[in-house]
Amino acid sequence: MTDRPIVGTEPVVPPGGLKLVPASRDRKQSDLLTGAVGILLILKLAVESWRLHAAGPFHKSFYAACVFSVVFALFVWLIRSATAPAAAMGGVICMNLLLRQADGFDAQNSAIFSLIALFILTFAATRFGRSRKESLGVAELRSGRRASQVIANLGAAGLLAATGRHGTPISTFGLAACVAALAEATADTVSSEVGQALASTRLGATILITSGRPVPPGTDGGVSVAGTLAGMLGAMLVIMASPFAYTYGPALCIFAGAVGGLIFDSILGATVERKGWLNNDLVNFASTVFAAIVAWTAHVLLYPILSTRL
Repeated sequence: MTDRPIVGTEPVVPPGGLKLVPASRDRKQSDLLTGAVGILLILKLAVESWRLHAAGPFHKSFYAACVFSVVFALFVWLIRSATAPAAAMGGVICMNLLLRQADGFDAQNSAIFSLIALFILTFAATRFGRSRKESLGVAELRSGRRASQVIANLGAAGLLAATGRHGTPISTFGLAACVAALAEATADTVSSEVGQALASTRLGATILITSGRPVPPGTDGGVSVAGTLAGMLGAMLVIMASPFAYTYGPALCIFAGAVGGLIFDSILGATVERKGWLNNDLVNFASTVFAAIVAWTAHVLLYPILSTRL
């Protein structure tokens, strides 16, 4: 979906004038999401850290996770992929993902590689065809993503990370949902960025998902063949980055969640976002949650089979 800077109190109107979101409402919704989910992420991190400390001296993996999260946040900020507050929140989310291995790193049960894949893919997609997107007025700000955007795309994964005790079914379901949320966030960003960059090509022609009517690139709810295929490929790469999904069962559940979330995002964009009821950040967050629910549900239903065959 297209996210644009807000100036003053003017309505936020994307190409074609197909959405009218009052700037004040857009800011309030983004601030609400940032405050609510940001506080939950920080509280979750604090509670999990206290729980680990109460159980005994911190394992060396805990300190390694702290260092990695700080370095990751600094790197993201230095390359201007995100603003300072956004990079800091990204570090908090990274730490939430790594707390799953606070008692000893286990690559088989980690979503951190999926987070790294997400960063690489979205960074590359954002810069792909940048001059074309700037001419259309849909390019991302050069200062990078804001905190609300980071939380909208990664907040659900951060909250789902380390769900349940390690090695339990609930923990496995939570990891599937976490990776699905990351995969959907990647698919959404990659599909939007690639679709807008290739808008002048036949495969890049944009149509509204609810009606099939041609619309300008960057329109909320607009989809293209090129963008959708690129988004699905991005989701697959993020899923493959997690050793947890190497077997066909979890991978299929996660991919179903990611694709379902991508479609859900476009439908929300074509309806509630274009009508100005929800802004881009809330739509993106809702879509990652939807992807997580689909992956969790699919994995719960298939777990009796997967646990005996895999």
